[in-house]
Amino acid sequence: MEDTFRWSLVTAIAPIAWGTNYFVTHEYLPAGHPLYGAVLRALPAGLLLLALARRLPRGAWWWRSLLLGICNMGAFFALIYLASQLLPVSLASTIMSAAPFTMALFAWGLLAERPTAQVLIGATAGIAGVVLLLGAASTSVDLRGVAASAAALTMSSCGYVLAKKWGRASEGPLATTSWQLIAGGLVLIPFAVVVEGAPPHLDGPAVAGFAYVGLIATALAFTAWFAGLRRLPAATVGLIGLLNPVTGVLLGLLFSGDVLTLRQIGGLALVLLGITLSLHRRVAHADGGLPAQILSGQPSRSVGKQISWR
Repeated sequence: MEDTFRWSLVTAIAPIAWGTNYFVTHEYLPAGHPLYGAVLRALPAGLLLLALARRLPRGAWWWRSLLLGICNMGAFFALIYLASQLLPVSLASTIMSAAPFTMALFAWGLLAERPTAQVLIGATAGIAGVVLLLGAASTSVDLRGVAASAAALTMSSCGYVLAKKWGRASEGPLATTSWQLIAGGLVLIPFAVVVEGAPPHLDGPAVAGFAYVGLIATALAFTAWFAGLRRLPAATVGLIGLLNPVTGVLLGLLFSGDVLTLRQIGGLALVLLGITLSLHRRVAHADGGLPAQILSGQPSRSVGKQISWR
């Protein structure tokens, strides 16, 4: 249980960092350039991680990196941006909050990780909490935005579970994350040139914003996310991902000077309850090492197995 809690904290770095990404993007990054924005987010972060990992893909990891880079990075970034333009934030986030269910389904099919009633109850509580936190959308629904959100949800859930499955090999999360980011960024470049033309002009705040998004909300966040996927069940990681909208709401309240309503407090409690339910299980991990192994990218030599799973 201690190992589960430790790696849950590591994994939580990702959704918390992603929760700050919307504010930074909205306030400091150039508008109207979603494809170039995704390239500038993914490619520099991937090259930085590659310089740290100093490992190139081998064998099947060349096509795996391309596939995962499209699902988890390139297409995902573009679809999320499109959804944010067509839908209210509350509705788009609510659709994405179904990730614990979709990741559990993919994990059941691809990894034979069968979700228990406890985890399904936790996922239901988490989604209900997100709805209470964000409220219902008051504007008309654009079906294109719903389709973009659903596609992003499906692609990323499948990509994350595949990354978990393939990441059981000797390649560490630092290396595999760098390969995915580079592949996702490179795939987007020709589309950015054709659709958006010349790259946007970047002033000082935009450069600082991209530095934060690339280093914290991308390089660090995705490394922590994939490290957690290596050691925790996929649906548990999906539930931890609900900290993303929680962080966004809390940041909005912080900068607006408002206070949490009773409805939002209830939503926050439900999200935390859902995450807690997913962690209450006995697990013996294959890797009992310290989170510092994220940076080394080296797997532990200790061998264990899951005693029970949700």
